Amino acid sequence: MKRMLTDLDLKGKTVLLRADFNVPLDDNGNIVDDTRIYEELPTIRYILKNGAKLIICSHLGRPKGEFNQKYSMFPVAQHLIRYLLNKIYFAVDVVGPDAMQKAKALKEGEVLVLENLRFHKEEEADDLYFAKKLASMADIYIDDAFGTIHRKHASIYRVAKLLPNNAMGFLMGKEITTITKAIQNPERPFVSILGGAKVADKIGVVTNLAEKSDYVLIGGAMAFTFLKAKGYKVGKSIVDDNSLEIAKNILENAEKNGKQIILPIDVSTSETYSPKAKAKIFNIEDIPDNYMGLDIGPKTISLYKNIIKKAKTIIWNGPMGVFEFSNFSSGTVEIAQAIAKNKGLTIVGGGDSVSAVKALKLEDKISHISTGGGATLALLEGGELPGLDALSDVPDTK
Repeated sequence: MKRMLTDLDLKGKTVLLRADFNVPLDDNGNIVDDTRIYEELPTIRYILKNGAKLIICSHLGRPKGEFNQKYSMFPVAQHLIRYLLNKIYFAVDVVGPDAMQKAKALKEGEVLVLENLRFHKEEEADDLYFAKKLASMADIYIDDAFGTIHRKHASIYRVAKLLPNNAMGFLMGKEITTITKAIQNPERPFVSILGGAKVADKIGVVTNLAEKSDYVLIGGAMAFTFLKAKGYKVGKSIVDDNSLEIAKNILENAEKNGKQIILPIDVSTSETYSPKAKAKIFNIEDIPDNYMGLDIGPKTISLYKNIIKKAKTIIWNGPMGVFEFSNFSSGTVEIAQAIAKNKGLTIVGGGDSVSAVKALKLEDKISHISTGGGATLALLEGGELPGLDALSDVPDTK
């Protein structure tokens, strides 16, 4: 079990917090959605309340290893002032003279926000020298950036190794504990709902969840790869042809092991991919060659909702169709609403699924909304999480 923030004595120490402040900005550099900042506040406040000096580091966007004003962390530092009464300073570099000088001058209860980690190519290269300079500013390392835990980057992996007095923050702990419990020790029936486009991106997830779930409900474009693997004609629907054999194997193994992978029985289709396209419903065996599937159909929605209603544990990752087109949003909307009505443990992860839940104002009715994209997928498939592996375990007291 990994050590938690509450296991450490922070008084008088300098804490380096790896946060995930990769927030969306508008063209004027204003923060459009501050959810990631808001979710980080419990960890920040705990550190400051317990008498530490706090240095926060994060990445923002994809500046490709060089300075780009568009991706500066300065707006984030300014935004923190809305939530904290503490003194907040900003360093115009990450491991340069300004950061070093301001880190040294920090007093207890004060905050220093460093410039964007990814302005240095050494960050994504997991460079030791860069990590050493970053680690030299602090006594303690706290990782609360769940969204990057699957990356072997300098601030995530190497710094944790250099500062063994480390732990998970509250947000990280909540993500790891909730998702791991759902997968390893779920209340049953355990239902996984998977959508999105490419099967290749979720092979590990589908395989792992098919083993552990009682039902796996497939929607989105990836459903057509599975349908084609079963021999159905899917018209002009998006198919990941390179994954057909894998999809076939997944279906065969699930059947062999008594697991149920449920595929759409009807789909909402159109001849064109357009927000103005008219929807036409077909059973899956009747999709015409010139039509493409853009959403699950009403019979499928009803079938999936009946399974969801009986579930005690639900994990949802990926939309059921092109929900940004109003004519093809019904599947995603109705599945989201069905999950929100469920009284069991409900977990939603993945950008598009989370966006749908937020658009429908259902956040308060979901047990846990994951802040990670690729990290959530890596955890769901039981893959490697270098950032988590680098953190120290709770000492064995037996």
